[in-house]
Amino acid sequence: MKNSLIALSRDALFSLRDLLPIVIVIGVFQILVIRQPVSGFGSLLVGAFLVVTGLTFFIFGLRVALFPIGEGLAHALARKGSAFWLFTFAFVLGFGTTIAEPALLAVASEASEVAVDAGAIPATDEARSSYALGLRLVVALSVGVAILIGVLRILANWSLPVMIIGGYILVVLATTVAPPEIVGVAYDSGGVTTSTVTVPLVTALGVGLASSLKGRNPMTDGFGLIAFASLTPILFVLLYGIVLEWI
Repeated sequence: MKNSLIALSRDALFSLRDLLPIVIVIGVFQILVIRQPVSGFGSLLVGAFLVVTGLTFFIFGLRVALFPIGEGLAHALARKGSAFWLFTFAFVLGFGTTIAEPALLAVASEASEVAVDAGAIPATDEARSSYALGLRLVVALSVGVAILIGVLRILANWSLPVMIIGGYILVVLATTVAPPEIVGVAYDSGGVTTSTVTVPLVTALGVGLASSLKGRNPMTDGFGLIAFASLTPILFVLLYGIVLEWI
C-alpha cells in the first residue's frame, strides 16, 4: 500500500511537470497578448485540478494494469503456441477498443453530416446513422486487421519500414481515385483510432510477444503496431468511399 501511494505521488508530480509548459504558454498569452481579466478563475482552478488528478490516475492505471495485462496475455499466448488464438486476440483487441472510441464516434457523426451536404446520402436520420455506423465498422475492422498484420510481422520477422512505405504507397494511389469528400475523413480516421486504451494495450502486446520469441529484440521488433493502426484506417476508409461511390 505504501509503495502504491509513493508511486501515485510520483505520477502526480510528473503530471504537474508535464502540464506546466501548457500553463506557462497560456499565462504568457493571457498577460502579454490578450491583456484581459480571466473570467471564471475559480472554475479554471477546479478544472486544472481535475485534469492533473485524471492524468495522474490514468498514468498510474496504465503502469499497474494495462501494460501488465497486455504483456501477460502476449506471453501466455506465445507459450500456448497457438497462432489461431494469438491472431484472434490481436484482431478482437483492435476491433473492440476502436468501435467504441469517443473520438471516432464524433468523427463518424460529423462525416455523416458532410456526406449529406455533399449529396452523397439522403438527408434523413436513418441515412446519417447508417453512414456513421458503416464508417465506424470500417475503421474498427481496419484496426483489427492492422494489429493482426503487426503480430504476423513480429512472428515472421518482416521489415517494418518496407511494410509501412508500401502501405502509404497504396494510400496515395487510393487517394487519387477516392471521392474528394471522403479523403479528409479518411486521413483523420488514422489519428482518432489510436485511443488511450488501444495504444498501451497494443504496445504491451507487441513488446510482450517480441520478448517471448527467441531471436526477437523487443526494442526493434516489439514496436510498430501503432503505425499499422494509424495507416490501415486511412486506406480502408478511402476504399469504403470508393465502394459507396460505385454503389
